[in-house]
Amino acid sequence: MKVSKASSLGDTHLTGEHSLFYIYTALSKPLNLPGIYEFTALGMLNDRELDYYSSETRAKVPKQNWMGEKMLQDYWDKGTQSRKSKEQWFKVNLDILMDRMRHNKSDLHVLQWRHGCVIGEGTDGNIKFVRGVSEYAYDGAEFLSFDEINSRWIAPVPAAEPTKRKWDDMPILNQYTKVYLEKECVDWLTKFMDNGKEELRKHSPPDVHLLAKKSVRDPSKLTLTCLATGFYPPDVQLHLRKLRTSLPEHLVTSSGIRPNGDGTYQLRKSVEIMEDDKALYDCYVNHITFKEPIISRSREGGFCRNLETW
Repeated sequence: MKVSKASSLGDTHLTGEHSLFYIYTALSKPLNLPGIYEFTALGMLNDRELDYYSSETRAKVPKQNWMGEKMLQDYWDKGTQSRKSKEQWFKVNLDILMDRMRHNKSDLHVLQWRHGCVIGEGTDGNIKFVRGVSEYAYDGAEFLSFDEINSRWIAPVPAAEPTKRKWDDMPILNQYTKVYLEKECVDWLTKFMDNGKEELRKHSPPDVHLLAKKSVRDPSKLTLTCLATGFYPPDVQLHLRKLRTSLPEHLVTSSGIRPNGDGTYQLRKSVEIMEDDKALYDCYVNHITFKEPIISRSREGGFCRNLETW
């Protein structure tokens, strides 16, 4: 496979692996819930939303300002037509799968497709293709995936076998899939990273808050919650501590790292404590944007921000 020069990628001063994935989700029937549509398509550059299409708006739109500025209108027009075609393709094939699996069409069923590529930067300054992914899931379970090394489809369940045989009998389809993953996807990934290099190199430090309030389960106890929010990149260390010793994770309730919707992330962890022990606890947070970790302690009345540096 021909590799591209990493001059554009190198200009972003980003290291490690980088990815471009598109995630398509089709529902067998409308749920009539806010923000939930029969068909959506989401582009992701690393961990950032790149573009979006839904069956409600029926238009591919940028999710990053620089995408709207750098990509010509023709790109969005062609992308919209492509998404409309895929929306119809998903509708037809979801019906086929429900018939094949003898599933009740009055129930909700979901077909998803994720495809894209991962690259790294070699020591010689070239972009290195790491892996390609093209995989389907039905009702949340793995259904079909492409073996990019051997150019064939893998069917982990019997219901996927007819599709595997049909697609493997079309060598041109598998060849196109391999070329897309190893070449075209890599070209788009490097182009997007070059276009967004100013925004992608920006880091945002977390705001750190600690709250102690009466437990809803046990009025004799407090729920101590530490919140770190507004940070990028998403890698962060957050520990609730007693006497400066981190509590075991199995004793802590965690929200997991979640997107805020503006390109930044948040993480929340909570633990129930005895009210008299409140002064023994603190919240320890470290992030790439910090010169030193932040340690926060609760005060009466609610949140405290960045009260003490270690």
